[in-house]
Amino acid sequence: MGSEVLRRAYDEVLAEVAAGGFGPPGDGELSAEQIVAHLVANDELMSEATEAVLAGSPVAYYDLDAIHRPQLDALVAEYTGPGAPGPGPPTPGGPAASGGLAVSGGPAALGGLADRLRETSRRLCALVDRLGPAAQTPVETRLHEDVDLRVDETLPWARTLDLHARVHLPKHLAQLRALRPQFHAHRA
Repeated sequence: MGSEVLRRAYDEVLAEVAAGGFGPPGDGELSAEQIVAHLVANDELMSEATEAVLAGSPVAYYDLDAIHRPQLDALVAEYTGPGAPGPGPPTPGGPAASGGLAVSGGPAALGGLADRLRETSRRLCALVDRLGPAAQTPVETRLHEDVDLRVDETLPWARTLDLHARVHLPKHLAQLRALRPQFHAHRA
């Protein structure tokens, strides 16, 4: 199993974040910053699980804590509050290479989070590239996000990674796009 599909999905998300222009979320929805924080937290969980698979250790993957708003808000504050790391220089050849991060609230609003997502996604993809036959390791998997993504079973780790690339990341890409004012004129 390689990381090609996963990398493409991350490139799309990171390009959307770099495009910026996000408005405020509707009631009960996540902000752009919270969406990116969720993806960062999820990447860290997936990387830990992938490392355990590579080590031959027993592992379970639960994407439950990563979606709780207090944890997301803490991560957002860490990367966007006073003293937070700002956006670094664009990565050569990366999604922001053509113009840096122009996001809502200026470059620093999502810059630190975008940089962190770039790091966590690269790390996860590098680990995935090392999996080889271990990708078929059964992992107890629990994903609960709204009603459209519910998994509570043991799956080959490759299948969980595929769900992340083909369902989870596109779902959050759509959420980011929906935060643009042109999609919700009533919010402007």
